[in-house]
Amino acid sequence: MTPKILEKLKEIEEKRDIEILLAVESGSRAWGVASPDSDYDIRFIYRHEKDWYLSPGTKTKPSNS
Repeated sequence: MTPKILEKLKEIEEKRDIEILLAVESGSRAWGVASPDSDYDIRFIYRHEKDWYLSPGTKTKPSNS
């Protein structure tokens, strides 16, 4: 499952224009009590570009136009 998770994290980075600094597995799998149908819970710490923090107003990814 790891390649799928890494691919999804990369997709999130690109879609949200962020950089994921740290990602960890949480939930039943992290505790070693997962059942065969358990999902994957991932938590992560991320950052935006500096200008995102310094600009007022609504925070959205700029369009590619």
